[in-house]
Formats: sequence, structure tokens, C-alpha cells
Amino acid sequence: MLDKLREHIEKVVPLTDDEFALVSTHFTLRRYKKHQSLIQEGDVVQYAYFVVSGLLKLVYTDASGKEHIVSFAMEDWWESDFGAYYTQTRATMSLDCIEDASVICLPLDNYHQLCASLPKMAHFFLTKSTLGHIGAQQRILSLLTATAKERYEQVLQRFPGLVQRVPKTLLAAYLGVSRETLSRLSA
Repeated sequence: MLDKLREHIEKVVPLTDDEFALVSTHFTLRRYKKHQSLIQEGDVVQYAYFVVSGLLKLVYTDASGKEHIVSFAMEDWWESDFGAYYTQTRATMSLDCIEDASVICLPLDNYHQLCASLPKMAHFFLTKSTLGHIGAQQRILSLLTATAKERYEQVLQRFPGLVQRVPKTLLAAYLGVSRETLSRLSA
């Protein structure tokens, strides 16, 4: 499974075998079952997760108990409650498996060691963070300015494989619409 991590990193920076051997010592592999939580609200967030296989959802639960899907993460994506991860504070969101998942975990100390010892990896993580920031801004703008139908079409266009894997109730929560509205949009 580390070969998938190497392929992912090398889309941004090339690595020698020795460099990847160093990189790989900073990660651990974990497997989770469908419905299992990687992070629960209130946890101290220990890891950033690279998804090797499976599908995850990052969820914020408001004071009334309503779940808001912040993001989905599938193969070749990174996910965590990054605010809590980088500040080592308690999670405000949960990260749960929609499908059985295999992830590669990176503790914050290892992240810092890796970036300090191998500047290529600092560049890699900066690139991934920048792309994540751009994606988050696009999502916010979509929620602020697009109609429900436009948001649904954006998801279909940007993540065509995701719609078939995500239950409609979760997709509706991600889009900020009811399940009934989603059924009308997808008809």
C-alpha cells in the first residue's frame, strides 16, 4: 500500500528509493470498517489520513444534532480535522467510514520531522494544502452563490465516481438540501 503513497507523492515531487524509504518510516497503515470512526468530535486529532482505499466523510454536527457533510474523501485524497490536527486541539468534526477503508496515517510530529529532513516533502505538503484550500474556497462560493441544481451538477462534473458511491441522504447533506430535493434534482 505504500506504493500508492509513493505514486501520489511523485505526482508532485520525484523521490529516490532512499528518500522514499525515509518517507515511509513516518507513516503507519490502518484499516477501518464501514461505519467506524477515525476521529470523533472531542478527540485530540492525532493523524492526517491518506486514503488508500475506501470512502470517508468529514461531518460537523450542529447544536441541534443536524449533521453537515463538510467533505468526502476517497482514494488518493487526504483528510482530517485539519484545524485540530495542526493545533493539537480537540476535534470539532468527526471522520467516519462510508465504506471499509485502508488509510496511511501521519502523526503531526512525523509531519514536522519529514518536512524538516526532506524539503521535497515540505513542497509536496504545501502543494496539497494549497489545492485543498482552493477546493474549500470553491465549495464555500458554491454554497453561497449556486442553486441546489447547480451544486449537484458541479459535484457530478468534479467528482463523477463519487455520486455512485455515496448514499443519497449523505449527498443531500453535502449539498445542503433535503433528500426529497436531491431526488428531484437527480431525476
